[in-house]
Amino acid sequence: MSLKVACLQLDLAFGNPKKNYEHAEKKMKEALFESPDILILPELFDTAYDLQNLDAIADSEGKQATSFFSAFAKTHSVNIIAGSVAKKTKSGVTNTMYVFNREGQEVSQYNKLHLFKLMNEHLFLQPGETKNIFTLENSLCAGVICYDIRFPEWIRVHTSAGAELLFVVAQWPKPRLAHWKALLVSRAIENQCYVVACNRSGDDPANTFAGHSLIIDPWGEIIAEAGENEEILTADVDLSTVKAIREQIPVFTDRRTEFY
Repeated sequence: MSLKVACLQLDLAFGNPKKNYEHAEKKMKEALFESPDILILPELFDTAYDLQNLDAIADSEGKQATSFFSAFAKTHSVNIIAGSVAKKTKSGVTNTMYVFNREGQEVSQYNKLHLFKLMNEHLFLQPGETKNIFTLENSLCAGVICYDIRFPEWIRVHTSAGAELLFVVAQWPKPRLAHWKALLVSRAIENQCYVVACNRSGDDPANTFAGHSLIIDPWGEIIAEAGENEEILTADVDLSTVKAIREQIPVFTDRRTEFY
């Protein structure tokens, strides 16, 4: 099965959800001219990294995100990996990825498991506790957020359960661009899966972000790469390739989990 994916590499307005939703909607409609099966947005596309003000600007119980993306997905018959949003709950704020199918149904919700202390996420966000496996277009997929990709054992939890397509949403800083590429290519090779990684572009008061969203095949070949600026990055992913490669080099059946 071949699917067309479209990463919306966006520049974000710091601490301004209203402006970011308006911009995201404009770019999502623009991306529809490419006839994608799946749209992907960046991490915390609504608030950007305005962590100190999340109590005031976070999305209460994710109601805005759910309403907006569900309606868009159903209206335009497109699957959406809704980046992630700052979701305010009674127990705190989470960095939450929502996934919607063509019918506008929410098929997954995931709170970022690994919080990045270097950017003080642990001071303002509550960590997740569940994995993120879901089905789109009859294909088993997984989704993770930014820092999660530095934990190969976490990615393997998802692919060993059968996930063939890994979505990554991020706000990855420019100084560690080399890590971004190396880690994503490694995750594709070792898990024999497609990796579709949507990063943000632009700056905030403390960071410059890398852009360079990537779409990588199960051999680790980069089949599409964005630059540093705003861009809609598209590519076709042929999921039959995953099965063929996993049969050719049977990593998953050759694992000796009794030793690790």
